Amino acid sequence: MGEKSNKAKEAILLLILSTLWGASYSFIKIGVETIPPVTLIAARTVLAGLILAGIARWRGLKFPGDRPTWARFLFQASLNSVIPFTLIAWAEQTTDAGLAAILNSTSPIFAFLLTLLVTRHEAVTGRKLFGVGAGLLGTCLVVGMQALGGLGHQVWAQLAIVAATVCYAGAAIFGRNFKGLDPMLPAAGSLLCGAAILVPASLALDHPWTLVPSMRSVLALLALSVFSTALAFVIYFRLVQTLGSIGTTAQAYLRVPIGVAIGILFLGETLASTVWLGLGCIVAGVIAMTLPVPPSGAQARVSDTRIRAPTPPRTRPGRRAPHPR
Repeated sequence: MGEKSNKAKEAILLLILSTLWGASYSFIKIGVETIPPVTLIAARTVLAGLILAGIARWRGLKFPGDRPTWARFLFQASLNSVIPFTLIAWAEQTTDAGLAAILNSTSPIFAFLLTLLVTRHEAVTGRKLFGVGAGLLGTCLVVGMQALGGLGHQVWAQLAIVAATVCYAGAAIFGRNFKGLDPMLPAAGSLLCGAAILVPASLALDHPWTLVPSMRSVLALLALSVFSTALAFVIYFRLVQTLGSIGTTAQAYLRVPIGVAIGILFLGETLASTVWLGLGCIVAGVIAMTLPVPPSGAQARVSDTRIRAPTPPRTRPGRRAPHPR
């Protein structure tokens, strides 16, 4: 009963995370209307990091004081916020939020490939190979067919989103190094490290004191920081510890329809027929990569078998057990 309730809780958290990150593409699209990408992402990491640091202090949590842990926070920040956040924000100046959600959904495929190449502990099965092939085909359909209609800035923006997706996959794998820490600490620590990189870049590149953002962009930035970053990161680091890297990236195929639907309903976006076909390939590939395989009957019988130590022979009352020769 307890295991079932835990699985249900993790599934609900996975759905919440998918919704928060699915909405982030539309928040970014609205934010970059009047806020430059680097400044938008710098503000996003600062606000979210301070919120999480405040909550951690209120809960009585203490940040680690050793340098190696903070070095890991910095590396995690680079993979999970600094590089991908900036690439996606830059790309969404010319790319629809729905398209960004589709391209970013391939993270489980890249997580599998990176796990296979780097740690080499991921089993290679026919189903997973099918998932990789279908996902990469879908990505090529989305990027390649669109590129035929507009070579140049548009295709580079789409490739930037794919590069951000590879970073997210690496972050999901590296995030397992924080096992044993409360999820709030790596979430807050990595965001604060990311802010330490992005704020100076924003000051040097965008001169944010000269900007006049619209109220619409400011509200999108606040929603992006509080919900799609601070809250989402706490859930993310918890799920990395409980579901693993590839299991956590399963939210990618859940957030696709959410991100696409929000873009269509609230931003009036439309998708070409080839993009819908690519979306179908990507979702099929990600599902094939992440759904658990039920054990076969033979496997179940083997797993139920227990090796037991031989029991000593019984002796009648008054008789001594035979001495082992």
